[in-house]
Amino acid sequence: MNELKEASQRQMSFVATVKAVMWSFFGVRKNSAYEEDTQKLNPVHVIIAGIIAAVLFVLTLLMVVKMVVAK
Repeated sequence: MNELKEASQRQMSFVATVKAVMWSFFGVRKNSAYEEDTQKLNPVHVIIAGIIAAVLFVLTLLMVVKMVVAK
């Protein structure tokens, strides 16, 4: 339980977290950068950024499908 408290108090910025999540969605990441991120990222920020990115991805796909079907 103490480890979870320590992890949630990490001070990496939300913008850096979003950047790391986007790289994860893209699927290209150096192992050294991944290891560095796991030590610095706040897990709460990762969850929030992941949910936001997933919603944006689904909405983008829906828009593309609507545009293609409309033509």
